[in-house]
Amino acid sequence: MRFNYSPLFFNSIQIKQMKFKLLFSVIVLFLSVIKTNAQACILDIGSKNADTIKTIFQLNEEQTTVLEVLRKDLKAELDDQELEVKKLFETHPQSTPDELLILAKKHKELEDKMFAITVSYDQKLISLFNEKQYERYQLLCESAKRTPIEKLIE
Repeated sequence: MRFNYSPLFFNSIQIKQMKFKLLFSVIVLFLSVIKTNAQACILDIGSKNADTIKTIFQLNEEQTTVLEVLRKDLKAELDDQELEVKKLFETHPQSTPDELLILAKKHKELEDKMFAITVSYDQKLISLFNEKQYERYQLLCESAKRTPIEKLIE
């Protein structure tokens, strides 16, 4: 007995496989970003938390000035990275599952770079903390079950 499958049947299977590969790659990308970013105890000076950071750590005038400069510089760097992400999505082929996997990998690399930039700017501010401020930071990180960022060696 021979089975006579139509080309439409095989096309349907290929579409399902492609959708599965896409979904799988997105899930893997999402989980890897969460795993990577969940470890470091960031202040995220580039967010709207600047006033909270000033208050919690009782920043002095010099530290507050440095914080504002760091925020401005961080924003500029992250804006450049956002343009790279936008360019990637606009120019990278996205027709096949393999192309989507490559796109996901490149996107993750850009996300990792953006996270590393954020950490480096946080580290610059944290390095200006006095002993009490750094102890407070470490306690907050501990309570959040995060790894504190080390101060830069002076």
